Amino acid sequence: MPGVLRHRSGEGGKFSSKYRVFRLIYCETFSSAENAIRRETEIKKWRRQKKIALIQKKNPAWEDLAAGCGESVEMMLRPVNLS
Repeated sequence: MPGVLRHRSGEGGKFSSKYRVFRLIYCETFSSAENAIRRETEIKKWRRQKKIALIQKKNPAWEDLAAGCGESVEMMLRPVNLS
């Protein structure tokens, strides 16, 4: 189960379970878990104002970036012309 779905079901981290926060409003991608953990550790040390500024820059409307995550999707296939 993807991390977002675990958090929404209450099985994710302690913070999301305790404060019942389930919207993904900011994310970054990394080529390795080590780099991701390093960045998360860096951001966690920031003051709230700096974190808010980071979110505002990338997602000014604070939209849920994972809206619809986990919902089933109907696949549409187009016929392929093999000739």
